[in-house]
Amino acid sequence: MNVLSLYNKAFLNNNQITNEKMQGLNGIGDKLHTKEKNEEKNDISFADMMNKEIDKVNSMQINADNITNKFMTGEIDDLHSVMIATEEARISLELAVQVRNKCIEAFKEINNMQL
Repeated sequence: MNVLSLYNKAFLNNNQITNEKMQGLNGIGDKLHTKEKNEEKNDISFADMMNKEIDKVNSMQINADNITNKFMTGEIDDLHSVMIATEEARISLELAVQVRNKCIEAFKEINNMQL
């Protein structure tokens, strides 16, 4: 429900608005409506954002596994880079799990709300 429809419900029943004022309000309502459409085009959905971030976590895990395997086969001699990649993957996984837990808590809280 937009601002114009609320305004119409509140004031049109009392016949306090003239036609000129109403035309001006319709112009404002049209501008608001087009602005909402433009914002919807730029927004990505929550599911798309989560899928993108989970893909990033997955790629970090794969990268850490590849670097660890290269270190074990002797292709890489730098233990420091292996440890950094492994820790980055571990921390990103922990963060993903915590975000999932918070999302589940929020869902449960919304589910338990009384209407």
